[in-house]
Amino acid sequence: MRKFLVLFVVLLAVAFGLELTPFAQAWLVTPWTNAVAGVCGVLMRTFDASITTSGNVIGSHADPFAVAIEAGCNGLEATFVLVAAMLAFPAPWRHRFQGLVVGVVAVQALNVVRVASLFYLGRWNRDVFEWAHLYVWQALIMLDVLIVWVVWVRLIPARPLALAASPRMA
Repeated sequence: MRKFLVLFVVLLAVAFGLELTPFAQAWLVTPWTNAVAGVCGVLMRTFDASITTSGNVIGSHADPFAVAIEAGCNGLEATFVLVAAMLAFPAPWRHRFQGLVVGVVAVQALNVVRVASLFYLGRWNRDVFEWAHLYVWQALIMLDVLIVWVVWVRLIPARPLALAASPRMA
């Protein structure tokens, strides 16, 4: 357990440290954030033709309210936590890869729901928007990460008893 915790913290520190570099901002954070806005815009236009997007901003022809998706609201940090937890936990590499693919998609899908819901909450009531943005959705995104990780851990293939119980050869 100690090895997992140390590796998890080191991986998080490296990921968050690298994220702050100008290179990562230009080649990862900004394009990712713009992509999240673009995906949200496409999905929201399915139901609301007035939706517009420009870079990281989602707006509407019908209302002056708009949201700008910034670093910290793009789902990258939650994804980093999930990736670090899956890489640090002892599991077969194939299971890790499968978990990373499904987990990243799950976290980002919920983040798209988050952004869209916050946009419509902001159009309706700014105070509710602020509360949902700062408290409700922050907790829900991290809860999503925890649930995905726990489900993934529960699905790790069991090691055969013969290998697990055999003494180690020196």
